[in-house]
Amino acid sequence: MAKLSYATAARIAMREMGSSRTRFAFVVLSVAIGVAALTGVRGFSSAFRATLLLRARSLMAADLSARTMLPATAEERAGIARLKAEGDAETQVTEMLSMASATGSMNPLLVSVKAVDPAQYPFYGKVTLAPAIPLARALTDTTVAVGDDLLMRLHLRVGDSIRLGESNFKISAVVENEPDRLSGMFAAGPRVLLSQRALATTGLLTPDSHVTRRYLFKVPATGRGKALSDTAVAGLREQLEALMPEAQIADYREANPALTRALDGATGLLSLMSLVALVLGAVGVAMAMRSHLQQRLDSIAIMKSLGAGSRQVMKIYLLQTLLLGLGGGVLGVVLGIGVQMTFPLLLARLLHLTPGLQLEPHAVVLGLSAGLLTTLLFTLPPLLDIRNVRPILILRRSVEQSDDPFAARWLRHLRGSWAQVAASLLIVAALVMLATWVSDSRRVGWAFAMGLVVALVALLASAAAMLWLLRQFLRGTAPGGAGAQGAEPGGSGWRGAGLRLPPALRHGLANLYRPGNPSAALLAALGLGVMQIAAVYFVQRSVVNEMQVAAGGNLPNLFLIDMSNDEVGPVRKLLESEPMVHGTPEMIPVVSARLLGIDGESLKQWRAQRHTTEQRREGSRRSSPTLSLTWSPRGDAPPPGDTVVQGRWWTAQQAAEAAQRPVVALESHEAKWLHVKPGDSITFSVEDEPMTAQVAAVYEVDSRHAFSRAGFVLPHPALAGMPLVWYGGVHCDPKDTGALRQALYERFPTVTVIDVAATMEVIRQVLLQVIYVIQFLAAFSVFAGLVILASAIAGTRYRRIREVVVLKSLGATRRRIASIFSIEFAVLGLIAGAVGLVSANLLARWLLLRTLHFAYVFQLWGNVGTWLAVGAMTVAAGWLASHRVLGQMPLEVLREE
Repeated sequence: MAKLSYATAARIAMREMGSSRTRFAFVVLSVAIGVAALTGVRGFSSAFRATLLLRARSLMAADLSARTMLPATAEERAGIARLKAEGDAETQVTEMLSMASATGSMNPLLVSVKAVDPAQYPFYGKVTLAPAIPLARALTDTTVAVGDDLLMRLHLRVGDSIRLGESNFKISAVVENEPDRLSGMFAAGPRVLLSQRALATTGLLTPDSHVTRRYLFKVPATGRGKALSDTAVAGLREQLEALMPEAQIADYREANPALTRALDGATGLLSLMSLVALVLGAVGVAMAMRSHLQQRLDSIAIMKSLGAGSRQVMKIYLLQTLLLGLGGGVLGVVLGIGVQMTFPLLLARLLHLTPGLQLEPHAVVLGLSAGLLTTLLFTLPPLLDIRNVRPILILRRSVEQSDDPFAARWLRHLRGSWAQVAASLLIVAALVMLATWVSDSRRVGWAFAMGLVVALVALLASAAAMLWLLRQFLRGTAPGGAGAQGAEPGGSGWRGAGLRLPPALRHGLANLYRPGNPSAALLAALGLGVMQIAAVYFVQRSVVNEMQVAAGGNLPNLFLIDMSNDEVGPVRKLLESEPMVHGTPEMIPVVSARLLGIDGESLKQWRAQRHTTEQRREGSRRSSPTLSLTWSPRGDAPPPGDTVVQGRWWTAQQAAEAAQRPVVALESHEAKWLHVKPGDSITFSVEDEPMTAQVAAVYEVDSRHAFSRAGFVLPHPALAGMPLVWYGGVHCDPKDTGALRQALYERFPTVTVIDVAATMEVIRQVLLQVIYVIQFLAAFSVFAGLVILASAIAGTRYRRIREVVVLKSLGATRRRIASIFSIEFAVLGLIAGAVGLVSANLLARWLLLRTLHFAYVFQLWGNVGTWLAVGAMTVAAGWLASHRVLGQMPLEVLREE
């Protein structure tokens, strides 16, 4: 046979694809699902980042920002004044939580306060108000602008007044948009925007109040009105980093560093989830191609008989695979645009910025490349089987069997096995490369690829084991005993393992072992999708349950922040006198400090060392080295709820000597962040007074007590006389929290009260937004599994037609045949659901206990509902691919025999 050109091979491949449109339509859809998920995730991330960069200065409202939790020192104030004298503009933004109420109502509401200088803020962008008035007119010493949600919750209108701290303010406008909303603190309540001078009259701002301060800077402009080059911004940044070492410095070129770091991490995670759907799609392509090649054995044998070599035949089907992968990739890119448009809807509560729809070339190239690569690699094993097709055995298989010696057949199989092993290793290597590519981490790539391989093998083995047990049951020889087998004369059913099964059920179960039916692979693919989406759901439900438990029982469900030293006594007295309060109120003093050094190293040296650690490479960062110090109310024992995990708590004698020889205990996360252990030393600065303490112990907190507010505990003598602010926690009946908040607000308007139940609801809503995105992408994997199932059923269409014809010839009705097929599809779905749910519960339990430190809660109804839903979807997918076979007339098919 002459050399086969690529043009001729392509024509043959296209002709075969035209004769199997239904099967290859599912193949294209399998690839498109994964490509759509991957392209949508990467496209959204790129578009969001591009929008951030485009509006970088407006989103920061400045050229540079210095963020800190501590008031500026005298040295820092002098340095800022020097920068302003050199031509740089500066303004301060103060953000904090507080309580507000309608004037005369005394029904308090937790609000997010933001104080600015309306004469200078913002340097870039614009605050949009309704009615449209200048910001300087809206924010005076007696007026504020608020969010529309505050008006709704307090039943107010523009022109009414609210009470904030010790002052009353008239509402002048509604805040519709702030340029730097993404750069500010998380909004736990409605926004109240006011001037710095107005905030000073409220009594809320004290030296030790829990506030976030952002110092915004703008470099001088040139004569033509343009900002100076990036060199000027970089120079100012270097000066600020030297001037304010504890602050988080960022400039507009980073487009919000905290947000972009979170975006990068989320993009990597979601891309890996999309890669799972893509791998499942490639598995579906491989299964469909194997089924297709099984049906084309006669054609392959004829081509080889005419002189075609294995390479020439493989060229045809390789081009066929390329065309299918390319078609699926192009369709996936189109669907990916829809995924990209869906993301802002799923993240509506988290995003205050909607990126414009744009086709990102990098995301398109990544999606198409990943789709083609996975399709080619996963179809490599069935394509290699073409080499083992022997024309004489195929053409003579109906009259005789192969008479090759056993050794010859065994050696031939061994040679093919080595090629398959090499192909499998190539697939794993490609998975590692793709996972590394989409996650931007070689370690994550290896872990993901190995985890995916292990999960697929485990699911495949579990599915095969369940099918084997089912088959043993049907044979009446289930493990542990023998049962009757065979048809019972004159009976209407079959007795297996002591149970009588109806014929339709028996036939439907037996169809799972139809020749060429890849049941175990189907179950593994569908089970992996179920495992993904169910594990995310179980984790979410367990976290929400834990949050509800944290707000119940006798644990504090109201937290008080920013109490002065003069207020803590009267507040404690008020709480103890209220009958609605249960237990003893928890009061914790907090001293704000700066980190100066560790083990004799300065802060600058410590930061340089942190840049080289694995923790920094993984992106584990804190906003600034601002520390909260406290003392234990139990003296020589840890605070309630804390457990020592390293070292030993100090003795009474060590506590008495703490004024001269300070010791400190660290919360475990703080110790991990600082890379310290018992025996190391930490140097603090409180009001510019340095203090060095030796680490005595590392402890863990349960996060349910007020004492978890501070991460550093010292003996009382070490903190005596230092400026402090008090925090508290109290438990009362949930129905009485409103009354207790009102009583506290009437007596102490500057004390902020946080209702845990309300705060947990805000966190729950945010958590749900994130979960929606993850479940949305996990659903692609479930859908991929269903498409694989439909593709495999479409591949057995000819066998099913013959089966339908035989059953109809024997008198079976359409209803009986439909029952047989429905039982087959339902059992496939129920077994896949069971395997996936067991794996999901194990994965969720491991994640919750080992990684997230939450209690695992078995979700009975969630498991049952998911199991039944998977069974129903499997039946629907099965009939979608095979409903036409019921209409076949027996005579039409029998005439072809």
